[in-house]
Amino acid sequence: MLLNHKTAVIHGAGGAIGGAVARAFARAGARVFLAGRTPAKLDAVARDIRAAGGTAETAVVEALDEQAVERHADAVAAQAGGIDIALNAVGVFHVQGTPFARLSLEDYAYPVTVYTRTNFITAKAAARHMAKRGSGVVLMLTTPASRMPGPGFLGHSVACAGVEAMTRHLAGELGPDGIRVLCLRSHAIPEATAPALGSHCRDVFRQVAEPAGMSIGDMLAGAATGTLLKRLPTLDQVAATAVFLASEQAGAMTGAIANLTCGMSLD
Repeated sequence: MLLNHKTAVIHGAGGAIGGAVARAFARAGARVFLAGRTPAKLDAVARDIRAAGGTAETAVVEALDEQAVERHADAVAAQAGGIDIALNAVGVFHVQGTPFARLSLEDYAYPVTVYTRTNFITAKAAARHMAKRGSGVVLMLTTPASRMPGPGFLGHSVACAGVEAMTRHLAGELGPDGIRVLCLRSHAIPEATAPALGSHCRDVFRQVAEPAGMSIGDMLAGAATGTLLKRLPTLDQVAATAVFLASEQAGAMTGAIANLTCGMSLD
């Protein structure tokens, strides 16, 4: 298995993407530590992993609290002997669909602050332990908004661009310690809008769809037609890519953005 005997920490593990990647990591042989704010969501993912024969442990951790994240990383490293993989899949509701002229400074700044702060905190906590062993993989998530013109999602666009810039910068800084840093840039994922999967994206998408007189399904169908493949990525495809990037098969990759937009944006 690609991640046999690896230890993975996943923040935002109760969400749609975080949960899908956690399950995929476990199937690939990793021991997974699930962190998030909602115990019920974390427990649901852990039950699935254990039922399939994997190993999963949960902890309630606020990913914007630097000390809490560091304590959790220390506890995982002490228990497992180190940290091999860290994924930040944290997602928060934020304003989209509001034009620049009507966008408040607070609504603009909120996603920029949250996404850059939480990725900084979780990467730093894990990298301390990875550096001791001379190896590790830090994974981040963004969307094609990082490269798209507006209107209506300025804060989200700048947040995604900032996380991608962080990926490149940290790849250069942490490379001498044997740590690879990579980012997955995924287009909208239809399954993630299912309420049972715990994602925030349904509420985010609703802000854009409803003023345009569309359902979320209609909006996603329109987004699919704008890709070269005329479809959107699936959770399984995103999770499988995360497994590959975290594995030794991708050992020559760092500072890269994995384009999972089905051709909506080109590199």
